[in-house]
Amino acid sequence: ALKAAGVSYEMHMFEGTLHGFHNNSTPRYNEAAAALAWNRTIGFFRKHLV
Repeated sequence: ALKAAGVSYEMHMFEGTLHGFHNNSTPRYNEAAAALAWNRTIGFFRKHLV
């Protein structure tokens, strides 16, 4: 739907992770993937919101 509407977007898959991999209070936590996801999120915000 986004592509059909001409919307620019990014999607990243984090192989080997489970839902909530960024929550450091659960066994699903994946420190490396969480750091990468956070950095990408902040980069996206800086590019599109600031």
